[in-house]
Amino acid sequence: MIKSKSNLAILLSKLRIFEAPKLKVEQYTTDSEIAAAVLWQAYYLRDIENKTIADLGSGTGILGLGALLLGAKKVFFVESDKSSIQTLELNLRFLEEKICTKLVKKAIFLNKDIKDFNKKVDTIVQNPPFGTKQKHADKIFLKKAFSLANVIYSFHKFETEGFVNSISKENGFEVTHLWKFDFPIKSTYSFHRKRIQRIKVGCWRMKKIK
Repeated sequence: MIKSKSNLAILLSKLRIFEAPKLKVEQYTTDSEIAAAVLWQAYYLRDIENKTIADLGSGTGILGLGALLLGAKKVFFVESDKSSIQTLELNLRFLEEKICTKLVKKAIFLNKDIKDFNKKVDTIVQNPPFGTKQKHADKIFLKKAFSLANVIYSFHKFETEGFVNSISKENGFEVTHLWKFDFPIKSTYSFHRKRIQRIKVGCWRMKKIK
């Protein structure tokens, strides 16, 4: 069990990232400091420890692996890209060596589209595509999350705040927290002109209204 947010961020910063990111599905690396900040909040809100969690569109696993480090009972990593799953498996082994604890029995790797995942869980953590390359991709992830869990942590462009708030309400969820970040996007694709570009991103915590 990790005992501080800074230790969590340091471990997450050492994870492997996408080797050949795919633009079509908007594969960008989630910043380790931001991931740690959100996961630490989730831990203190009692949404991680001893909970079953799904990391939808998990990529190389930073959010779900962070949840495991904070005591999640089980994490489903749902990712359609096979090479990302392979990197995720390497990251899990790396963390096991670092903390001298076996995590593999708590991790379930599912190489499939999120539409084919229907397991009910306690909490969902996700950094979905923002919908800039695949229109409404963010909506697809949110609708799936609403159907599977009572608590959701989801990253979106801050400019879509109105959309995220309204779709939450339409699906019987309330926004309980919203954290705003200057999200660093490192130069990944040929059209990127800056070494690091920062965009305004929010992480919403949404809870099902009883």
